[in-house]
Amino acid sequence: MYDYLVVGAGLFGAVFAQRMKEAGKKVLVIDKRNHMAGNVYTEIIAGINVHRYGAHIFHTNNKKVWNYVTRFAEFNHFVNSPVANYHGELYSLPFNMYTFNKMWGVVTPEQAAKKIEEQRLLENISEPQNLEEQAISLVGRDIYEKLVKGYTEKQWGRKCTELPAFIIKRLPVRLTFDNNYFDALYQGIPRGGYTQMIEHMLDGIDIRLNVDYLQYRKELDSIAKKIVYTGPIDAFYNYSLGFLEYRSVYFENIVMDIPNYQGNAVINYTDSETLWTRIIEHKWFEFGKDLEGKDLPKTVISREYSSEWKPGNEPYYPVNDAKNASLYEQYKVWADKEKKVIFGGRLGEYKYYDMDAVIAAALQLCESIIQ
Repeated sequence: MYDYLVVGAGLFGAVFAQRMKEAGKKVLVIDKRNHMAGNVYTEIIAGINVHRYGAHIFHTNNKKVWNYVTRFAEFNHFVNSPVANYHGELYSLPFNMYTFNKMWGVVTPEQAAKKIEEQRLLENISEPQNLEEQAISLVGRDIYEKLVKGYTEKQWGRKCTELPAFIIKRLPVRLTFDNNYFDALYQGIPRGGYTQMIEHMLDGIDIRLNVDYLQYRKELDSIAKKIVYTGPIDAFYNYSLGFLEYRSVYFENIVMDIPNYQGNAVINYTDSETLWTRIIEHKWFEFGKDLEGKDLPKTVISREYSSEWKPGNEPYYPVNDAKNASLYEQYKVWADKEKKVIFGGRLGEYKYYDMDAVIAAALQLCESIIQ
């Protein structure tokens, strides 16, 4: 008999299982995939750690979370400095003085701020009502049209005028020459990959892979006092109230017989004509500033495509609109009444979580139980 059955060996499940084992509890972790680590899973291809489910760059200002993850992995000093490609024109991301100089030829912060303000006033936007208006208010029409509109509409499969303003409120805009995308005190990627980090977290804990909890629920429920469920909340209830919507992502991975394809880990393709949203070149995550892999003869790239989620696809991003928020709240009413089941993580809470926020939530849950 286990104290806890943890459904899902991703970040939330792994952190919960590790902390509860440390507290003396008996834990079983299951996952329907054939590997642990959830969407942060990395696998070695051509000597390079490849992020199978998309780029994951750890960043946080939470020292408690940083101290926790560095117990299980040594992090490199990778800094996320993506590039935007608009029909062959290359721009710095996040939007900063390099971007403004390339776009308008301005050379001082005062000139850049004046140009943005001029374009904002031309639009006569007082209170942004959608993502388009929010973006124009932040960076002006020129940058919106070239670097925001096409990418965002590919990513979400909806017009920017139909998306809520808050999606882009965190968009970094800097009047400095700073290419670091994340405004975070701690940033990097685990040496050896995320899979190795999760393996260290789950060391000594019973794990069963290729096990679908929803298929064997009755049998699995009988062997644990409590269930921590990190799968989709609507699937838990057999979609009784309807399907929650997600954006999904699929990847085209290519091993190339050249040492360097694009010279950067992340390049976003911001025009609407290019089918993919971005290209990831994985070796620059792992080796970045360390350049340990500069002499590897091959490289691995992933073209990333966004698509509408359908049952059977991998759910990635919850769709942030009123309809889905209302449906989730109805499911949550049921979830809150469960005496034996705890819902957590991105799918269990239908919430877009950065990695550090997932870890912080799992740690907080454990503390509330242990106390």
